Amino acid sequence: MAKHRVVVIGGGPAGLTAAYELLRDGGNQKYDVILLEASSEFGGISRTVKTNGNRMDIGGHRFFSKDERIMEWWKEILPLQGAPSYDDKKLGRKASLTPGGPDPEKTDDVMLKRHRLSRIFWHGHFFNYPVTLSGDTIKAMGPVLTIKAGLSYLEACVHKLPETNLENFYINRFGRVLYSLFFEGYTEKLWGRHPSEISADWGAQRVKGLSILAVLKNAIQRVTPKGANRQVETSLIEEFWYPKLGPGQLWETVEKRIVEMGGKVITNAKATQINQKNRQISSITYVGENGVEHVLEADDFISSMPLKNLIEAFNASETKAPMDITDIAEGLPYRDFVTVGLLCKHLRLRNTTEIKTLGEPPIVPDNWIYVQDPGYKVGRIQIFNNWSPYLVSKPDDTVWIGLEYFAKEGDDFWNLTDEHARDFAIREMIRMKVISSPDDVIDSHRERVPKAYPAYFDTYKDIDQLISWLDSFGNLYCVGRNGQHHYNNQDHSMATAMEAVSNIKSGKTTKENVWNVNTEKSYHESK
Repeated sequence: MAKHRVVVIGGGPAGLTAAYELLRDGGNQKYDVILLEASSEFGGISRTVKTNGNRMDIGGHRFFSKDERIMEWWKEILPLQGAPSYDDKKLGRKASLTPGGPDPEKTDDVMLKRHRLSRIFWHGHFFNYPVTLSGDTIKAMGPVLTIKAGLSYLEACVHKLPETNLENFYINRFGRVLYSLFFEGYTEKLWGRHPSEISADWGAQRVKGLSILAVLKNAIQRVTPKGANRQVETSLIEEFWYPKLGPGQLWETVEKRIVEMGGKVITNAKATQINQKNRQISSITYVGENGVEHVLEADDFISSMPLKNLIEAFNASETKAPMDITDIAEGLPYRDFVTVGLLCKHLRLRNTTEIKTLGEPPIVPDNWIYVQDPGYKVGRIQIFNNWSPYLVSKPDDTVWIGLEYFAKEGDDFWNLTDEHARDFAIREMIRMKVISSPDDVIDSHRERVPKAYPAYFDTYKDIDQLISWLDSFGNLYCVGRNGQHHYNNQDHSMATAMEAVSNIKSGKTTKENVWNVNTEKSYHESK
């Protein structure tokens, strides 16, 4: 009997998960799986960039999910550490260990448990992230502004605005004063649009149950007897898993396992044409690294390519997509992303927290620092030492940071040379008093990521029409962040792939379960 062939487009978290799930547990006896990846790397935005002995995580990826399937899946690929990691030993602190797990000093194939800390930088002060009316916040804001923020929040509790846009969504949860201080400018920096122009769907998908009340509730639960077993809003987690050598390590391992199970992986293969017949996808055309076109027929197709590019591939065939569907796809917006890595001798920022960190003097313990101050173009600063010291070639002697900039492909910042981007980043870090001078920087690397963030404005309001048309092809499944134009975390992207594979295996025809991942309010909200 001929195997059931499935072509998977894209080697990011969604595509790799789909291929792995099809082949596991003897699935390779039934399914012939071919995965196409347009580049030579795996993990998509979750890949790890290697540069001069150091490793860069694009965007930062905490391995945490409320979906137990995902947590167990990750642990199956890379087991949790069973001995203290490098920084645990150096700092003489206890680590959260898994009995019998691998020793991270003896193997690379391991997940570390990491402490989570992210803070906001605003007008020279650090604030908790997410922002709360804590003692430190009150001290930094001053009594007058704090009172105004408190009254504004109380007003928002009583008078709710219609959540017709992202601005009203934030005001309803934090009050107008905190919104204007910490959300308005940063959101516009991130998306290049004012929050009043962005759909509230983004807030409903990304921060859901997060509010001052949720933060206070979490703080109270921490000191209760059952606090250790509480469910928390994703933005409030205090620990997460992290591959020793960065997120790309996990996805590279998954790709190897797929090949070992009999799957075929083709790199540098760009899908250019989707061919249809009788409301079914009959085949796809891809161009290989040698420039030659190849045609692949299959029973089912799983796509994680951006919806805009997917419709372009439909329109490259004889049977094109309708004009209104094409217009929606072409109008879907994206925000592009630039990371500038700076390897520094040390930072001027001092560790004023109780958390021990490596280095001399000890560096701040943050994973991310959100730069809410409108005077700077940089949006976030990653401190790679705190994600995993194994990302840094000399973690005792250097600090490896990543400056995250939000851009539009082709704009002035995107088109800067590597040298000019580095110099711009260094000047911002000197103004922020993160470093003292250009002499503090030993090395640098610039990475540009197109279509990093699907955006929720322009023709996004009509996306349901596009989804309905795509779903009319019974053997086409759209998964992942760009494959669904949903700003998903990697665990959500994986879950969409798992749902698609479940449908293929069971013969389920509706695709609502695939599209509904991370749209149900209860998915994220703490109970």
